[in-house]
Amino acid sequence: MNDFIREIERADSIVLLGHIRPDGDCVGSCLGAYNYIVDNYPDKQVDVYLDPFKQEFMFLRGADQVLHERKEQDYDLCISLDSGDIGRHGAFEPYFHSAGRTVCVDHHVSNVGFGDVCFLKTECSATAEALFTLLDPEGVGQECADCLYLGIVHDTGVFKYGNTTRQTMEVAGQLLEKGARSAFIIDGTFYRKTFLQNKMLARALDAAFLMFDGKVIISCLSKEVFDEMGATNLETDGVVEALRITEGVECALWMYEYPKKGVYKCSLRSNEIVDVNLIACALGGGGHVRAAGCEVEGSQDTIILKISEMIRKQLEAGQER
Repeated sequence: MNDFIREIERADSIVLLGHIRPDGDCVGSCLGAYNYIVDNYPDKQVDVYLDPFKQEFMFLRGADQVLHERKEQDYDLCISLDSGDIGRHGAFEPYFHSAGRTVCVDHHVSNVGFGDVCFLKTECSATAEALFTLLDPEGVGQECADCLYLGIVHDTGVFKYGNTTRQTMEVAGQLLEKGARSAFIIDGTFYRKTFLQNKMLARALDAAFLMFDGKVIISCLSKEVFDEMGATNLETDGVVEALRITEGVECALWMYEYPKKGVYKCSLRSNEIVDVNLIACALGGGGHVRAAGCEVEGSQDTIILKISEMIRKQLEAGQER
């Protein structure tokens, strides 16, 4: 028995927290942990708190039980999943501070470590992969496998990003043996887009421009565009990846001003040279070497100038090596 399972067994009430604006790995990890606990420890109280997430993830067992508003309760154990720091829990952060014990499971290189027990596995492609290594495989059922497979699929871009390793594929294979529905998950949650998502992608591509001899691509949409289209941040999924795969591009910056005017969500992706985590961390965010993000307040032009200058310096340093 490892320390992770030991913490679960000692607790009667458990709260699972992810990060703000939850993505596939966040939702998959939280619901993977939820399903593992309810399957193997049915007498324990388990609650998951997350911001609203994509409708495409609602097929996961337990998704309809996720709480989106705080209630007055303290828990014996708080498990933080896929969050680089405590502040990433947003409105649900107080649960972490009031819990009797705290555990962190994460894979972000920007995570400096927090919690009474911290399982920081930066070699893993996704928190879902890291979580699987902490579980008893015999206790992983089909519903848990679906959740963890979804998390890995989304953080590896269906196994095509550089963070995909031999262990990633081996874990994915074990999840398939547990009944994870590969084609259903990949088609239904990664490739399929709503009409509004496609329209927002079209607007983002139309607004895109190149810098530094075509090595950098940038796109930014204002809050007015979101209001005009009746869209939210949930309709921006896939935009930064569409920018990144543009021929000749090394680094992509996708910015959008939503939901608050004057505050921009910035997503950065790179291919081989630029460490976007360094840039995001310098602006109060974080993530991975090739995928990171941050939230910046200010004017669009000022933010683009600041970030593009940091990208330029890394590009020049990379050319000198």
